[in-house]
Amino acid sequence: MKALHWLVLLTLQLLTSFMQTASAQVPTSSLQKMYPAPQEGDAVLRNFQFHTGEVFPELTIHYTTIGDPKNEPVLVLHGTTGSGMGMVNSGFAGELFGAGQPLDASKYFIILPDAIGTGKSTKPSDGLRAKFPKYNYDDMVDAQYRLVSEHFGLKRLRLVIGNSMGGMQTWLWAIKYPIMDVAVPMASMPTEMASRNWMLRRLIVDSIRRDPEWMDGNYKVQPKSALFAGAFYNIATNGGTQATYKAAPTRAKADALLDARLNAKFTGDANDFLYQWESSGDYNPGSGLEKITATLLAINSADDERNPPELGLLQREIKRVKNGSYYIIPASENTAGHGTTGMAKFWKDELAKLLQSAPVRQVR
Repeated sequence: MKALHWLVLLTLQLLTSFMQTASAQVPTSSLQKMYPAPQEGDAVLRNFQFHTGEVFPELTIHYTTIGDPKNEPVLVLHGTTGSGMGMVNSGFAGELFGAGQPLDASKYFIILPDAIGTGKSTKPSDGLRAKFPKYNYDDMVDAQYRLVSEHFGLKRLRLVIGNSMGGMQTWLWAIKYPIMDVAVPMASMPTEMASRNWMLRRLIVDSIRRDPEWMDGNYKVQPKSALFAGAFYNIATNGGTQATYKAAPTRAKADALLDARLNAKFTGDANDFLYQWESSGDYNPGSGLEKITATLLAINSADDERNPPELGLLQREIKRVKNGSYYIIPASENTAGHGTTGMAKFWKDELAKLLQSAPVRQVR
């Protein structure tokens, strides 16, 4: 059992490292020449109530914005363990926010929040540790809505677009807060969290909780389990079959790739990490799909390990969305499995066409 536990922990760190490597970034100075410099800020949400009934007198949601607040507003939602500023990279922002690109920052006001428990927003590692409320995706979306409506004073969004966790939250946004003209959930499914996707997430959570070094969340040094569990999950559910084989076609190259990821430093916090993955456990937008009124385009990749298109779930459920459609990115040695949608070059033309044709909703 100890060997299995060690292997699970080891592999999780590998995964996190892979995702960071897969999204190489242009220097910030170069990106800022393409669009206005990002601005960061904090919104303090008073008396925020979690789905558990617990109330925080003050919950801080950190955010990054790009562009003029007078422009058409767009909300961009990041993936698990990520941050809003993490989306400001060459593969995403560099393909979307520049002059003439689909989300040209001279025409749009782009809001990139850090979800509850991530980035610079309120999180367990701020002090409460394992006593922090057990938040879920609904709580994250509720906080994002209050950021948009209360802090920025917006009654309408031109677009809500999210990737991975952000994609799942986009489905919830379209159901709970239909103030957007267009919704684009990516690398996600409109179905209950289940199957291998949830099993492997639970392995992360259980690996940390069963680690003697975790000490019920009161550890003095970061438990090794957090590093290894992250690597295991990322290797198993990210990278793409063809791209991974291209990178490691021999035992020696596979070992070298694995060793590089295992030697990567774990820079997060185990409690934050545990909460982030566990928060997806009750995700299930399935009962509300008929409520969606926005023009919706779901984007997944054919080699997505977490959301395999061969199950036919997206193709089946999208029929319940009045103005819904989907686009599956073909797999190749240049795609990266679940990480493919983090590279906007594969779908930016579809987004541009959608924004040109989608009607503007009337604000009451």
